[in-house]
Amino acid sequence: MTRVLSVASECVPLIKTGGLADVVGALPGALAVHGVDMRVLLPGYRQVIANLPTQSVAAEYGDLFGGPARVLKAPLGSETSAQVLYVLEAPHLFDRDGGPYMDKSGNDWRDNPERFAALSSVAAMIGADGIEGWSPQILHCHDWQAGFAPLYLRELGAAGRVSSLMTIHNIAFQGMAPAARIGTLGLPRTGFHQRGYEFWDSVSALKAGLVYADKLSTVSPTYASELMTKEFGMGLDGVLRERQEDMVGILNGIDEDIWTPPYKTIAEKAKHKAALRKELDLPDDWPGPLCVVISRMTEQKGLDILMQALPALLDRGGQLALLGSGNPGLEEAFQRKAQKHPGVAVRIGYDEAFAHRLMAGGDAILVPSRFEPCGLTQLYGLRYGTLPLVALTGGLADTVINASPAGLAAGCATGLQFHPVTAQALAQSLMRLITLYQDKETWTRMMTNAMASPVSWTHSAAKYAALYADMVTAKKAKTA
Repeated sequence: MTRVLSVASECVPLIKTGGLADVVGALPGALAVHGVDMRVLLPGYRQVIANLPTQSVAAEYGDLFGGPARVLKAPLGSETSAQVLYVLEAPHLFDRDGGPYMDKSGNDWRDNPERFAALSSVAAMIGADGIEGWSPQILHCHDWQAGFAPLYLRELGAAGRVSSLMTIHNIAFQGMAPAARIGTLGLPRTGFHQRGYEFWDSVSALKAGLVYADKLSTVSPTYASELMTKEFGMGLDGVLRERQEDMVGILNGIDEDIWTPPYKTIAEKAKHKAALRKELDLPDDWPGPLCVVISRMTEQKGLDILMQALPALLDRGGQLALLGSGNPGLEEAFQRKAQKHPGVAVRIGYDEAFAHRLMAGGDAILVPSRFEPCGLTQLYGLRYGTLPLVALTGGLADTVINASPAGLAAGCATGLQFHPVTAQALAQSLMRLITLYQDKETWTRMMTNAMASPVSWTHSAAKYAALYADMVTAKKAKTA
């Protein structure tokens, strides 16, 4: 059995701000059937500690970046198939109001570098010394919050026997800190250079992980290729090109037990659409498709170009129902649109139950992202037969089969893709969506294809298990 410690800043069902939490929460159970003993190490934010089930103390530290700390052990998952969760309880770092990364005013916590260096440090110590008799063979480090772990592991002299995998979920977030904090972070000054963790005269936690981990991965094959370019690499494309032989793209999956449509046949979907329209006070006699959006409201997600392209949908009898929050300007713009147009409904915030109702009642899910490492909402859409209209980028390109002439002729289309990521291209795609929607035979066939698409963790978990096995074998060969 391969032993893996997954190190992350979020994990469903305890703490979530994005798709990272879904991935970290789903992987341990998905990998168990492949003989992988994956345990998760998570920061002990106030809300995490408050909602922990039965727990015990697995390790204690007298001084961890300015205060005492403990590692608590608790179950993760259902009672019948629970995996092991470790929670880093460090009140001076994590017991505070606000979110995981920002205070109530929306400002980054000033000590974020130290907070997540502590997480990485404990991960490395568990890698080097084990915990309660259990020792990981691999540290699986997720995003910049775990980026220092491979470097700390090396400093502890354990990198020769414990492998590390650095996964990029979104390269836009890099964990930057001033060089003056090198000592506070416990980093070797010898690594502060262009081929180390230095990035534009600052410290980059993500770059540390990319440089010092044994293997690199990201959450879709297309995003793995995109990261090698200046357009998508966010300044780290050169580092990734140098390590391209160590890089792999493995698609995310979704938990099909959680994301299960409340209907078994396509015909049953109509009553959920009617219920959603009633809930949102949308007219029920409009002839076009009801399109839904579940998204952070940012330029990355392309919500600004959606606003510009909306007339192409609304003027042809389509409707829009949006759930999300983010940029105040975008929030206000969509709220104003909803006030003025009877075909638009907007809810600011996030509501998991409502998100499920949107998926069940919508005809199409819109994902016009400028870049999207993998994306989960299009996978939910496929599962529910809510056809995805997506930008041709990252995991969106890898998971949706475009309704091109060839795709339709082959009878395999599951949605629509558009490129370039502009308002004009999106508008054209929305008009194409409406044309397809009016062809009920074609639309039904696409819905059937979508609902048959492989969106679970089955295939991806097998790829992770194979990658872990190769890493363990390679490490053993080096130490033999």
